[in-house]
Amino acid sequence: MTLMDAPAETAPGPSEADRAAKRERILDLLDRRGAESLVLRSHGALAWYLDGARTHVSLAGDPVVAVVVRRDGDEVRVFDNEADRLIAEEFAPADAQRVVRVPWHEPLLVAGTGGLEESDVAAELRAARASLLSAERARFRALGRDAAEVLTEVARAVEPDWTERRTASLAASGLVERGIDPLVVLVAGRERLGHRHPLPTEAPLGRRAMLVVCGRRHGLIANATRWVEFGAADPVADDAARRILAVEHAFLDATRPGATLAEAFAAGTAAYAAHGFDPEEWRRHHQGGAAGYVGRDPRAVPGIGDVVREGQAFAWNPTAPGAKVEDTVVRDADGFEVLTADPAWPTIEVGGLARPVALRR
Repeated sequence: MTLMDAPAETAPGPSEADRAAKRERILDLLDRRGAESLVLRSHGALAWYLDGARTHVSLAGDPVVAVVVRRDGDEVRVFDNEADRLIAEEFAPADAQRVVRVPWHEPLLVAGTGGLEESDVAAELRAARASLLSAERARFRALGRDAAEVLTEVARAVEPDWTERRTASLAASGLVERGIDPLVVLVAGRERLGHRHPLPTEAPLGRRAMLVVCGRRHGLIANATRWVEFGAADPVADDAARRILAVEHAFLDATRPGATLAEAFAAGTAAYAAHGFDPEEWRRHHQGGAAGYVGRDPRAVPGIGDVVREGQAFAWNPTAPGAKVEDTVVRDADGFEVLTADPAWPTIEVGGLARPVALRR
């Protein structure tokens, strides 16, 4: 199969059961706060609450939707010039019936609604959407598989003389063909592996390259990194790759339901020194964190108090010079499911989990 033969999406659409559960979680939040309403304004919160609806036009723009969650019902406020499309293609029937059309030249919401704002309850709202429900987990699994397959197809297609931009364009087109928004596409050829966020350039890939995608579909965001190598193995690079997988294992092993994100972060960052890296390596790039409807929801930092939930997604991404690993996984009671997995990609077992190694060409 080639990128142009991308399979049709099979993930489930809106789920009434999931939607009801999400509303119940928000009502519980209102009860704890003694509030009557909550205004949802961000892409992450809106896509979660509206069960995967696309709330954007421009990837860099503000949402064209806002929701006021009230005890007696929801108000789905939509710019009038977007309303017909959203009702026909994005909203579940129950939400379509609650649409309030707003002229495109006016604010979606008038200031001073008297309700809670997202910023008032940011941590509580993250907790509300942390544990994936049945339909959204199925969507996430399909998204992760598709994103991983795109990376496999790209890695099999590229050649050492390809530029990073040509490589990135193939990855981006593969995502779009599968209905995935390419939020981040990074490519580093051999000479640019020192950059942790390598925006593509005209530099050639050379003997070794890193490919990174962050793709969004149904509001969910899958994150993954892969390596492709040409010619003979590089023992130094292979050794660093094995050791960075050991660092990732420390992050994953400490990501246990009931633990805090800060505890997992501390265990993972301590593993750099234990596996032969500079102890300060974690300071040179963010390490990832919880995943879902935001790229990192939240990004892990020292001391953060968010609690790991059963059924929650994570994307840790430990890095060192010339080495990085990143996949989107779900933490269950008995271990992890790797969402961004393609059986065609080479792996080794680390701590009982199949982890990716470089694809050698």
